[in-house]
Amino acid sequence: MLRAVTGGLLFGLLGSVAMPAAADYVTVISFGGANKAAQETAFYKPFKEATGNAVVHGSYNGDLDKLKRMVEVSHVSWDVVEVEAPELARGCQEGLFEKLDQRLIGDPADFVPGAVQPCGVGIFVWTTLLAYNQDKVQGKPASWADFWDVKKYPGKRGLRWGAKYSLEFALMADGVAAKDVYQVLGTQAGVDRAFHKLDELKPYIHWWKSGQDPVRDLADGTVVMSSAYNGRISAAQAEQKGFRVVWSGGIYDFDFWALPAGVWKKELAQRFVAFASQPAQQKVFAENIAYGPTNRKAVEQLAPEVAANLPTAPRNMANAVGMNVAFWAEHGDALEQRFQDWAKR
Repeated sequence: MLRAVTGGLLFGLLGSVAMPAAADYVTVISFGGANKAAQETAFYKPFKEATGNAVVHGSYNGDLDKLKRMVEVSHVSWDVVEVEAPELARGCQEGLFEKLDQRLIGDPADFVPGAVQPCGVGIFVWTTLLAYNQDKVQGKPASWADFWDVKKYPGKRGLRWGAKYSLEFALMADGVAAKDVYQVLGTQAGVDRAFHKLDELKPYIHWWKSGQDPVRDLADGTVVMSSAYNGRISAAQAEQKGFRVVWSGGIYDFDFWALPAGVWKKELAQRFVAFASQPAQQKVFAENIAYGPTNRKAVEQLAPEVAANLPTAPRNMANAVGMNVAFWAEHGDALEQRFQDWAKR
C-alpha cells in the first residue's frame, strides 16, 4: 500500500507539470563551482526538459544567516537550498526548514543510511580530505600529522574557515585515531587539545571559504597542501596533473536538499527534489563530479572505474570519519564562537 501511495505521489509530482501553460521556475541555491556545473547537467536542464519548468540558480557559501532573515520576515525567495548535515539538523530543530514528505522521493530503503532526514533528502556523499600539489611539495604527505609538519613540508596550508573540520583534523594530527575523534572532541579536554594543536599551525594557515579556493590556491602555490572537497579536486585533475588526494582521515558527509520554512513555491520545489532524487539523475551527477549518489539504484548503474573514485568506495572509506551531525547540532554554535574568538587573537 505504501509503495502504491508513494508511486502515485511521485508520478503526480513529476508527471503533472509538463504542460507549457504551467511553465514556471524554481529557485535553487547551491554551493556553485564544479558542483553547480554537475547539478546543471544532471538536474537543472533535465528538469526543464521533463517538466517545462526552469531552474534559476544561485550560489552561497553555506552561511544560513540570509535565509534566517528571510524566514523571520516571511519573505522567502529561495525555493530549494543545498545544506550540509549539521546545518540541516539545527535548522530543522529551529523551524528554518519544512518537514520532508518522504513519499515524494520514493522508497526510503532505496537510499543509503542517513540520506533521508526529517527536513531533507541527501543529494550526494562527499569527503573533505587532504589534497596537495605534487609539483609544489617534496615527498608524499599521507596524513594530517604530515599536514602539520611544516619542517618536513614547508609552506602554507589551507583550511576551511570555521571550527567544523578544523578541530577534527587537528585531533587526528595530534594522534587521535579517526574512530575516536568525536569521543575525544566531546570532552572539554579534547576541545582544548584541538585548539592547542591549531595554535601550532596558525602562522601557516591560509583560510578558505569557497570550495573553489583550495583548487586555485594549490594551483598557484599559495598553499602546498589544503583541506578540500574531493569532487573539486577530482574535477581539476584533468588540468592540474600534480594534484593528489589522501583519503585516509577524510571526513565524509551528505549534502541535502531542503525547503525553507514558508517557501512560496512549495509544490514546484517538491517536484524538483523528487526529480533530482531519481537514480537516473543521480547517476549522471556522479559521472560529472566525484561525489557518491545517495540513491542505491544509481550506485548500481555506475561503471566500476567511476565508482572507485567516489567517497563511497570501500577503500576510500577505510579510515574515514563520518561527520557527527548530532555533535555539531548540539555544540556547533559554542564551538564556532570559540573559533571566532581564537581566530582574532
